[in-house]
Amino acid sequence: MKDIRKILSCAGSDSCGGAGIQADIKTISALGHFAMTAVTALTAQNTTEVSLAQAVSPEMMKAQLDMVFTDIFPDAVKVGMLMNGENAAIIADRLEFYKAEHIVCDTVIMSTGGRQLLDDDGIEVFINKLMPLAEVITPNIPEAQRLCKMKISTPTDMENAARALSGITKGGVLIKGGHLEGNALDILLYKGKFYYLESPRADNPNTHGTGCTLSSAIACGLAEGMSVPEAAEYAKKYITKVISAGLDLGRGNGPMWHFV
Repeated sequence: MKDIRKILSCAGSDSCGGAGIQADIKTISALGHFAMTAVTALTAQNTTEVSLAQAVSPEMMKAQLDMVFTDIFPDAVKVGMLMNGENAAIIADRLEFYKAEHIVCDTVIMSTGGRQLLDDDGIEVFINKLMPLAEVITPNIPEAQRLCKMKISTPTDMENAARALSGITKGGVLIKGGHLEGNALDILLYKGKFYYLESPRADNPNTHGTGCTLSSAIACGLAEGMSVPEAAEYAKKYITKVISAGLDLGRGNGPMWHFV
């Protein structure tokens, strides 16, 4: 049997099953590891919109984390949708308290449909408390623009954004370039060196949950002992496969097939 690693996802629930903790569980399971969760929020959503999102209570947020860490200690942690500053601060506090390792922060700020999924206080907590703990952060271009307060329209802009964010986090900065035209190019800055992860753009418009899936796959790679560049390349190959599987569900931006 494969050496199973324990991966904790701190993220929101997606009622449609394509993103959030549902995507994380599928990804971690598909890659042969054991998934655990600390749910930050419940969302009512489908492939066309997010109609309602509600954060869990601070008491529940802390209790979930304490129960996981005091019994099945994670080998890696993926942090996704946080919803608000209060719960973001609790997650940062507990990760630091338990000395969690291999933390991957996916900067879930906006939904694909444009709904804000992290309040302004939460963004500040993310920048000041979570980013410094992360081994790697994975913003897409709109998220990087929000964090850096700069426009990103070229690979050079992506490099500049990565440099700016690397001053905040000790780990790697992976800027996902899926919003640009042409091949799917992601740029990783790690320990002062750029890595360019490029693949042909998959002919499938259904990409709901790509960020969740990619960050969870990186967490799996890190838990297996890969370096940040190795884990990023591993995750890039996996996300390309799950998009290319061509699953087509729903009337909008549909989910992917994680068990390709």
